[in-house]
Amino acid sequence: MRIVQFCLAQAMLRSLRARLPAVVAVVFSLSGALAAEEGLVAHWPLRGNAADASGNALRTVEQGIDFSVAGPDGSPGTAAAFDGLTSSLEVPVARSLNLGTGDFSILTWAHTDVALDDLPGEIISCYDPATRTGFRLGIDSRPGVTSSQANWRNLHFGIDQSRSEPEWTDHGRLGNAVLIYSMAVYDDRLFVGTCEAARDQAGRVFAYDGREWTDCGAPDRCNAISSLAVHDGRLYAAASKYRLAGSSLPESQNPHTGGNVYRYEAPGHWIHCGSLPEAEAIGGMVVYRGRLYAGSMYAPAGFFRYEGGTNWTPCGTPAGKRVEALTVHNGHIYATGYDEGAVYRFDGEDWTHLGRIAGANQTYGFAVHRGELYVSEWPHARVFRYGGGTEWLPVGRLGEEMETMPLVVYNGKLYAGTLPSAEVYRFDVPETWTKVGRLDFTPDVRYRRVWTMAVYQGRLFAGTLPSGRVHSIEIGRNVTHDRALEPGWRHIAAVRESHRLKLYVDGRLVGTSAQFAPADYDLSNDRPLRIGFGTTDHFKGRLSDLRLYGLALTPAEIREISGIGRD
Repeated sequence: MRIVQFCLAQAMLRSLRARLPAVVAVVFSLSGALAAEEGLVAHWPLRGNAADASGNALRTVEQGIDFSVAGPDGSPGTAAAFDGLTSSLEVPVARSLNLGTGDFSILTWAHTDVALDDLPGEIISCYDPATRTGFRLGIDSRPGVTSSQANWRNLHFGIDQSRSEPEWTDHGRLGNAVLIYSMAVYDDRLFVGTCEAARDQAGRVFAYDGREWTDCGAPDRCNAISSLAVHDGRLYAAASKYRLAGSSLPESQNPHTGGNVYRYEAPGHWIHCGSLPEAEAIGGMVVYRGRLYAGSMYAPAGFFRYEGGTNWTPCGTPAGKRVEALTVHNGHIYATGYDEGAVYRFDGEDWTHLGRIAGANQTYGFAVHRGELYVSEWPHARVFRYGGGTEWLPVGRLGEEMETMPLVVYNGKLYAGTLPSAEVYRFDVPETWTKVGRLDFTPDVRYRRVWTMAVYQGRLFAGTLPSGRVHSIEIGRNVTHDRALEPGWRHIAAVRESHRLKLYVDGRLVGTSAQFAPADYDLSNDRPLRIGFGTTDHFKGRLSDLRLYGLALTPAEIREISGIGRD
């Protein structure tokens, strides 16, 4: 009743505004005081400016915000547009923003477009990367995790306070897999593509619901499912013949080539969506401006756009070079290089060579961390940050490893998988890499790899070669919405309620975290609160009516505040 009563009071005050203009200022001052008493810590209506309307006099510094755009009701000037490049709001450190170990709630309306040429990015965060302490809420897409688009428009709410490292969970070997090749979160499940080596075996897809695995069948006769991606609300799988000698393993005796793309309908039911011309294997898939793109892994080089049905249009290649991992960042597709240690950029028409990585022979995976693009490489297991033009800046080496492959930003930090020891590292401040586990101990082999990663049910998942197993870990406490957030205006609520985190979309509960002890997560830090920027990318979209409460709101209160279901 506490928030419901406040909202009713606000409605009465709005009706008084027209009739009692002389007392509006006094009445609304009382309204602000009432809001503060009811736990309202901050309120940014984002209607024409960045002012805090909570009554707590929080200062907000804006950069590159357009306040003229329409909000959820369609009226101009009722939302803030963030450009995905530099836009942000920053709130300096304030005592009232120190959430500590207590309950809190974040509510906002968020809008994303149907077709994006950038990652959706961070909504709000207050996080110290040096101590790994704080919280973040964002809409996460993770293309370029080696060959897959691992996550697509998945909401993530996480908290952390640096503590001892947790243990990895082994989810077993999938079928006869020698390689967990691809991952993608779709329809509340984690889908995984495998490589199987025997003559009579084929690459398969498995789906995990948090309890058990479902075998979704082999879409093709070749030995691997090399890429998975969600496009236009459906899951697509790329079939390949993987040359296992590239991982110093005996070659597969399966004679069938790949190059085909399939759309998932149900376990064992796949629709053929055409072939990439002359391709025996597919190196990666990505969605850009609402269209699905894919590239060939082996010669001849090829890069194609899906036109529907079984039709693929060639889009050229960077000077005949093969592209591998594909990501989207700041208006372009970025691609790693299979023929040289380089990175390339595609604007929808033409390719640009962005320079070679010092000492690298191949580049493997991408991630966007704090608004900047990172890439992994072979043969020194180093990671580089893009410095603009053709400049790539080294940010350290991962132990004594030889190769970094997947890069993933998870709950505030950047993680990477390696070869030859199949280790996982975290990027810590200042530019050091901390080992957080080894996942493959297969004896008598030259190479062990952590090949691919994804975030599902609040956990970081990783797949290996040659054991063909899936592992996961949770760092901090996290809750995710494991379906693509629909474009347009959506109401989002993130709640820390005693020993759990909860996520709501349009007033409906869509995710709940594992339990935790509240005292284990003191979020106090000396970092500013940021809106539209944080641990992943700058937000690309619009926000309206952003609120922070120092208490755990109930579902009824969330619906009442948002107006969802109200006539």
